[in-house]
Amino acid sequence: MELRVVQKSRWAGDLFIVPVLAAKTPEPGKPGKEIGDAVLVGKDGRRSLLISLGLEDKLKAESFRKVGGAAARWLSKNQVSAAGVDVGEFSSYGIDNSLQAFSEGLLLGSFRFVRHKSENADSSDTRVEFLVEDTTSEVEDRLHRVETAARAVNLAREWAHEPPNVINPITLAERASELANRIGLGCRIYDEKQLEEMGAEAILAVGKGSRTPSRLIVLEYPGKGEEPGSPVLLVGKAITFDTGGYTIKDKAGMTGMKYDKCGGVTVVGILQAAAELGLRTPVVGIIGAAENMISAESYRPDDIIKTLSGKTIEIVSADAEGRVVLCDALTYAQQHYQPRAIIDLATLTGGVVVALGKIRAGIMSNNQELVTQLVESGERVHERIWQLPLDEEYFDLIKGDDSDFKNSGARDAHAIIGGIFLKQFISEQVPWAHIDIAGVATTEKDQPYNPKGATGFGVRLILDYLESLER
Repeated sequence: MELRVVQKSRWAGDLFIVPVLAAKTPEPGKPGKEIGDAVLVGKDGRRSLLISLGLEDKLKAESFRKVGGAAARWLSKNQVSAAGVDVGEFSSYGIDNSLQAFSEGLLLGSFRFVRHKSENADSSDTRVEFLVEDTTSEVEDRLHRVETAARAVNLAREWAHEPPNVINPITLAERASELANRIGLGCRIYDEKQLEEMGAEAILAVGKGSRTPSRLIVLEYPGKGEEPGSPVLLVGKAITFDTGGYTIKDKAGMTGMKYDKCGGVTVVGILQAAAELGLRTPVVGIIGAAENMISAESYRPDDIIKTLSGKTIEIVSADAEGRVVLCDALTYAQQHYQPRAIIDLATLTGGVVVALGKIRAGIMSNNQELVTQLVESGERVHERIWQLPLDEEYFDLIKGDDSDFKNSGARDAHAIIGGIFLKQFISEQVPWAHIDIAGVATTEKDQPYNPKGATGFGVRLILDYLESLER
């Protein structure tokens, strides 16, 4: 989908998209109370697509985002090539950022992953023109920011959708390197020999059963500020496919495990947006990539592994592999940088889905100020997170018998155990947050602006956080 700014007097189209408030009682020719309900009406040779914003007392920015998604679906379904939106109408609703939210909904709602379909039904040729009284750079600037963020979300979605016979640790590293070269990011790829030399035995162990060995991917954006300062480090889990290893998943649990790389590809999307927006804050993305397969070489329950930090972990579950990869990535981050903060994103536990469902991600941290900043960003962009505790007593659940600690415990506090494990690899002086996106990284059915599949959750959240550091 393409967005353009056009002077209203020069617009020659015949279809308007008009967000409207719903009436409390149904009215003929008007959409219903449900956000996204749409009615097409004609007048004076022009048509108007009226899309419900819901009732006025519940109106918020998210309403406009959902309406944008509904508009994208309608335009695609009806094979509309062009439509217009009157920018002036948005100011009448009294909702901050309503135009940006609507635009986000359009671009995010228009995403389709059709690369592997024999009949390509992509709707990206649709053009939506934003009509203004006079040509103004303000609207163009706002739309540029929205387009950049949406492009990053859709990159994360696209890479997440790619099947494991297309994206594995090696090809993911190649894609990241190509992207870095194209947009001017620094990039380092560590292969299995280099990882072995540095002592990153944990990330290597997870990938031992696969024909495609593990990779550590480092992307660097230096920032545009005169005095950039310390970087924000983003660490992502990218398990390109997860069988569960010798703690093998069943059929239902294994299907869809291509999405276990969502944390890592989200980090890639954020780095792309940071570079394209020219943020002042330096950002480094560190992605631990592995494929958790079964073979004679696979790591096993009862194995004891020495991590890059020097600490040892006993494998209780080969299906708790994400944290094993992340622990080396987090250690690498602190060995090579002096971070302003570290934020890791991972589809880490089913426990967070039990706790929070598919509405919010879980966040655990050693720094309450960082949590507050991230929660506020999540509320602004509607990628919401909820804090879970990391009390010291939870460590008793993974205390090791023959090692420093175990990689998993019993069912108790399942999501928190993932966080408390990762905390063992974080210096007390470093502000750190772990965001478990297992429940929100995908959706099993079409949502207003999140089509079925990968959502790209976390890109807009972290991008807003990075921008908030510059306000």
